[in-house]
Formats: sequence, structure tokens, C-alpha cells
Amino acid sequence: QGQLVESGGGLVQPGGSLRLSCATSGFTFSTYDMNWYRQAPGNEREFVAFISRFALSKKYADSVKGRFTISRDNAKNTVYLQMNNLKPEDTAVYYCNARHTASGSQDWGQGTQVTVSS
Repeated sequence: QGQLVESGGGLVQPGGSLRLSCATSGFTFSTYDMNWYRQAPGNEREFVAFISRFALSKKYADSVKGRFTISRDNAKNTVYLQMNNLKPEDTAVYYCNARHTASGSQDWGQGTQVTVSS
């Protein structure tokens, strides 16, 4: 079972930017598609962004399209989420998810809090 550790969360004003990182270990990173999810208080966990194993495919939730960018560095076993023009409704705990391309097995990180407030 792999380990995923998110970082980069914090408090930011509306319109600001943050870059989340998810450092992974314990598995072959390039055999996993990677996702970011988020969960706000009282809400279900929701999909934010997807990147395929070699970054040939990316997908975004409509709510973040044009503002967030997902990327990965297979040499560093790390996936990133660049978040620009943040809005109060982006406030949530952000989770990194790894999904094996063949078996579908998944691992999750512990989450990092993002708070957008003036």
C-alpha cells in the first residue's frame, strides 16, 4: 500500500492562488492515474481534477475549469494542483487519490485544508 502526503494548503484571500503538492511513495507512481478530490463541511467528497499516468489526459470539474491546473512529475513521484482565482466556495479539505490503471486499486492521502476567506 502506498503513501500519499498532501501539502500546500492554507488560508488565502479570494482571488489568490495556492499550489498543492502530493508526494507519493511505496508504489510505482507511473502506473497510477492521479486525482484530486475535495470535501467541504457537510458535503460529500467531490471530484476536482484527473491526470493520466503520463499526463496525456487531464479532466476537471466544471466548477474549477479554467482556474485549476493539475500536473505531475513522474521523476519526483509527485502530483500538483495549481489553484488560481480562488473563491470562498473552494474552501474544503483537498485529498490526493491514486488509482492503478490496471487493477483499479486506490490509495488516499490524509488531506490538506484550503480556506478562502477575506
